Amino acid sequence: MKPVVLCLWLLLALPVQAGPLQNWLQQRAASHDALAEEDVASSGRLPAGARKLADLAYGPDVRQRLDVYLPAGEGQGRPLLVMVHGGAWRLGSKQASNVVDNKLAHWLPAGVVLVSLDYRLLPQAPVEEQADDVARAVAWVQAHAAEWGADKRQLVLMGHSAGAHLVGLLSTDTALRQRHGVQPWVASVLLDSAALEVAGIMRGPHFPLYDKAFGSDAALWDRLSPTRLLGAGTPPLLAVCSMQRAQSCQQAHGLADKGRQAGVVVQVLPQDLSHAQINQQLGVTGDYTRQVDRFLQQSGWKPSP
Repeated sequence: MKPVVLCLWLLLALPVQAGPLQNWLQQRAASHDALAEEDVASSGRLPAGARKLADLAYGPDVRQRLDVYLPAGEGQGRPLLVMVHGGAWRLGSKQASNVVDNKLAHWLPAGVVLVSLDYRLLPQAPVEEQADDVARAVAWVQAHAAEWGADKRQLVLMGHSAGAHLVGLLSTDTALRQRHGVQPWVASVLLDSAALEVAGIMRGPHFPLYDKAFGSDAALWDRLSPTRLLGAGTPPLLAVCSMQRAQSCQQAHGLADKGRQAGVVVQVLPQDLSHAQINQQLGVTGDYTRQVDRFLQQSGWKPSP
């Protein structure tokens, strides 16, 4: 573990009374956690018979690439899972271990085609252009799904941390979807985003990484806030939040409140896991993975284990 992260976690272990200091330490540790998790490359191990189509281009930039993981055997109408990595909008990899390994082990044997995508990052591309990349990638996946034996209508969109924010934007921003020709999908899973109500974050005390991502334009904050954009066209959402990060669950419940007002299914799934563990442990046999599977199946997603 990197020294700065170790120091922060040691501070968190101290018997500090819950309050602003403890919340600050939790968020600070999580921000380093989000960055550190992208350092470890995937093991590259796939379930028996599975195949990987690497670095397919959905745009001209070197970062506009995605990997497609195909389950063993031949098939048609297979469900799709599209994964968007995190990394504070400025780093990360579609091949990171936390992003793909356990998800591949769990969903490929169930006949799911898994896609993991990269996108342009800060400072090259501002957050709104990153959202354009995700939208462009999803539309490209839908256009090519049949080539992989997949059903573009049986698509689940998932992201972690900054990737969860981008998935939240695509799920709630009708104009973004229309601009790129993205067709409806089954459901979205937001893995521990603490940036669903960007405008509220930016008007209060916040970390410098948010200034780099969202700038000082209040009108832009509104346009980058999934909670403010959520409306009738939003697909069912599952917001997984770390109980070790107060702001994450607060943001998730705020999204659920807006969902109730708009008549949109928004389920909150708190987990006593760290920010990185919420990503890494999804796919590991246990109650957490079962609850995510249950939500997706109730939304109409149909893997065939």
